Amino acid sequence: MDISRYEYYRDLILVLLAKELKVRYKNTFLGYAWSVLHPLAFALVFFILFRMVVRIEVKNYALFLICGLFPWQWFQNSVNASAFFFLGNSSLVKKVKFPRELLVVAGVMNDLLHFMLSIPVIVIFMIFYGKTPSVAWLWEIAPLVIVQFLITYGTSLLIATLNLFFRDLERLTMILTTLWFYVTPILFPVEMIPEGLQWMVYMNPMGTLIVAWRAVFLGDALPVPLGGVVMLALLAAFIYFLGHRAYKALEWRFAELV
Repeated sequence: MDISRYEYYRDLILVLLAKELKVRYKNTFLGYAWSVLHPLAFALVFFILFRMVVRIEVKNYALFLICGLFPWQWFQNSVNASAFFFLGNSSLVKKVKFPRELLVVAGVMNDLLHFMLSIPVIVIFMIFYGKTPSVAWLWEIAPLVIVQFLITYGTSLLIATLNLFFRDLERLTMILTTLWFYVTPILFPVEMIPEGLQWMVYMNPMGTLIVAWRAVFLGDALPVPLGGVVMLALLAAFIYFLGHRAYKALEWRFAELV
């Protein structure tokens, strides 16, 4: 790719990202705060339910929760919104010639930006529980962001493409991400799963990622076996390839369907 094309794509992504942010916060009073208040509200409910009622014995459970909820919110928000990435920009898809997958890139980066801006909230909770950020974050966060971006982008691109042909996918996606949430170790530690079934966590790309994010933020040794790391990398590459392949195969029909 030559420099001029790279700069064109970069500028186009920035324009689309700015548009996404303006639409997201149009006529809202709290703006960005909603991106933090939403997972914090869920964390409060889950804390009361699982710590005070069910009494799950997890150290620093509130911090444990938000370390899983914030990265999950990035994934869930992008995937749930992906059905509208092409439909919601029908005028651009029909009238302007440009790489339409950049609409998905901008949508996923929108939620990535909000995730990165939520990290200071995690730091506040860490300080409250007597923990401090680690210098290791400088090289630990980047690869996790890249892997989660590939998984989120690939999934979102696949759904955004297929939803043009099967509009029921929009509602089905909402159901599936809700079910996905409850089978991912966000509300509970992996150790609560019977040892013979823990392999299922590492077949779930978001399961492995949540475990990894939690290990980074809590400063624990990464409790993911080498096989789980390899599986995560392979799943991320496969999901990215699958989404991109479906998009390239069906892009020629977009203008007539949006």
